[in-house]
Amino acid sequence: MSSGEPFVVEVDRSGLIESIHLVDVAVAGSNGKLVAWAGEPDTVAYLRSSAKPIQTLACLESGWRAPGTEQVAVACASHNGEPRHVEAIRVTLSAAGFSEDALRCPAAWPFRPEDAAAVNGSAPILHNCSGKHAAMLATAKENGWTLEDYRAAEHPMQRAVATQVERLAGASVRHTGVDGCGVPTFALSLTESARLFARLAEDGRDVLDAMADHPFLVAGTGRLCTAVMSARPGVVIKIGAEGLSCGVLRDQGLAFALKARDGTQRARDIATVATLKVLGSIDDDVPEMLAPHAAPAVLGGGEPAGSIRCTGVLERA
Repeated sequence: MSSGEPFVVEVDRSGLIESIHLVDVAVAGSNGKLVAWAGEPDTVAYLRSSAKPIQTLACLESGWRAPGTEQVAVACASHNGEPRHVEAIRVTLSAAGFSEDALRCPAAWPFRPEDAAAVNGSAPILHNCSGKHAAMLATAKENGWTLEDYRAAEHPMQRAVATQVERLAGASVRHTGVDGCGVPTFALSLTESARLFARLAEDGRDVLDAMADHPFLVAGTGRLCTAVMSARPGVVIKIGAEGLSCGVLRDQGLAFALKARDGTQRARDIATVATLKVLGSIDDDVPEMLAPHAAPAVLGGGEPAGSIRCTGVLERA
């Protein structure tokens, strides 16, 4: 088992280190082998929303006829519930002959207050996972599968996802749980997750192309995935809950998976940018749209009062 020092994310407020987060990282080459790491690359974690590109690939390979690349991108999304996201998902539903009532993800509000103020109430289509749920419904209908229970682990749709996960990871899943939106989520080691994304770069090119072509639809305003893919088209990333982030550096033939040990978003986001820096996809002159994620401000009274920084090195195989 490889191990080393984890990445360290420090929160400095007025000259005092207020919090420290530790982040484990695994980097795989195009052949799926571990080539670099920080901390414990054998850490086991649920894929959570980082699985969405694989779930979308399972839909496409099971016969889903996506109306367009926008619908493929939003199927991979943990979206803000902004109007463009909702419009893209309605196209998926309409093309398959469904109304919004068919969605079985929980009702939710848009992430941004201004978008929440513009809707009449919470709704399933506003849930950040509604894009993949619409794609799963369309796939189930295309195959004549039952619709009401498409989230169930034993449903053909979810079995197809599990098969894709294990095929790409080259390993059996370590554990199966229930994700926040109700579908199964699968646990792998970070090394296996990095391998999964390395192989997705070959077997899921159409999915990654759609994400790269429509980065806004994958997340939205102010979000890490959208910012990274807009600034660096050769990089495709997908974050997950509990501090997970996975991605592909397509121009370098590398893939990574990382997880903040305490599951925090702020550690995940800055560590993702730090990983891309160490791997050479982002230089020290960070693009403006990435600055809020690369060096988030610590505020006091609405004014800067400190900083958050990530330090660490990757051990090399």
